[in-house]
Amino acid sequence: MPPFVASFAFVFLIAGLFLLNRDPQARTSKALWLPVMWLAISASRPVSVWLQMGPPSSPDVYLDGSPLDRSVYLGLLSAGILVLLGRQRKVLGLLRANWIFLLFLGYCAASITWSDYPDVSSKRWIKAIGDYAMVLIVLTDLNPLSAVKRVLARVGFMLLPLSVLFIKYHPNLGRVYAAHWEGTAYYVGVASDKNMLGMTCLVFGLGSLWCALQELLKDKRTRRIGPLIAHVAVLGMVIWLFWTANSMTSLSCFLMASTLILATSHRRLARKTWLVHFLVVTMIAVSVSALFLNLGSGVVESLGRDPTLTGRTELWAQVLNLTANPVLGTGFESFWLGKRLEKLWSIYWWHPNESHDGYLEVYLNLGWIGVGLLAMILVSGYRRVIRLLRQDPGVARLCLGYFFVGVVYNFTEAAMRPTGLVWIAFMLAISLIPQPASAREQEFDESDAFYGTSESSSGVVRTTSRPVVIGAR
Repeated sequence: MPPFVASFAFVFLIAGLFLLNRDPQARTSKALWLPVMWLAISASRPVSVWLQMGPPSSPDVYLDGSPLDRSVYLGLLSAGILVLLGRQRKVLGLLRANWIFLLFLGYCAASITWSDYPDVSSKRWIKAIGDYAMVLIVLTDLNPLSAVKRVLARVGFMLLPLSVLFIKYHPNLGRVYAAHWEGTAYYVGVASDKNMLGMTCLVFGLGSLWCALQELLKDKRTRRIGPLIAHVAVLGMVIWLFWTANSMTSLSCFLMASTLILATSHRRLARKTWLVHFLVVTMIAVSVSALFLNLGSGVVESLGRDPTLTGRTELWAQVLNLTANPVLGTGFESFWLGKRLEKLWSIYWWHPNESHDGYLEVYLNLGWIGVGLLAMILVSGYRRVIRLLRQDPGVARLCLGYFFVGVVYNFTEAAMRPTGLVWIAFMLAISLIPQPASAREQEFDESDAFYGTSESSSGVVRTTSRPVVIGAR
């Protein structure tokens, strides 16, 4: 098929997906287009790269950043803050419920003071605030659950078909060639590299799996065939893209998280908390053993990885030698700057800009204090997801899947950073917790809380008898 014809065909395909997924009864605000645009950029390429201004090619350019990208993010963040100012009470309820995360962000801000590059660090901290602002916009919408579904669908319906189109019919956009490996082609789709494409497939593939499962579990009288067809079609594209891009980290995380989502769709298993704990701990233990303890190394090799995890272990040793302050770190998002970056780029031809381990990345930038705060977020977030699993398994499936991905994906990729797609999904997972309002929160009027409507594991919509504030304790 000629590229021109294929482009028109995919435009109609994307329009068809939106049409099939249309739900006139779901009330959401137009402000959702802000997180849609934020996620679309985070899941693909910066605006400057789309306009062919090119990625950073030297440590100095990497230090300066792109004024255009900075303006785009700042514009979206400013618009998002205006939206949140109109939802102050809902926002305050969420912030109180997530005080541990606020403590983490506060420490990140404090670490700017001892960064070698406080101006760069402060700009990146503002961008990190943008991630959480977009999550807040979704969760304070008229109907948060419908808002989550629409945001995931809108971004996935655009980026995943375009990735297929670019790889198959526009190789100048969807493929990159590594000169150091005899011109080996890497399939990147709308992303900047194959790992980023894998992350996009991972997050929005799980979203489509969850949406399709929600429809399947509904009563036949209320089940809608259109959304089911649309999300199954997207899952087919996700499988093809995983196979083509060969992003093994994302694929393995997708398979394990999908197993959790499908397993907890059974009412009996979802009620047995100990069995859910067993599944989660077992899969994490298997991942740790195969990756770091050299147990089950055949599994790693079957995924196309060598014992050094494609050079990651060597890089980890190098960056640990450059650690200046183990307790405080180098400052928020400051490690990969200046002389440290120049030294590492002189060693590795592929010019790394991350440690390929999210926990190590937190240690390098924020020290042991940052790692400790992150551990508190993980423990608190998991407890809240498990508590939700008893109250509303339908919602909890997605939260559990995204939480698990946030934990395991960071074993070999640094995704706990500003505009990191996995990190945004993780924040959404630990914040999307509808719980009964406390006595103090019940004093809010109806404009500051909504009478919760959520889908149970059977897909039947139920309404709570009293106000529910998303994220409230």
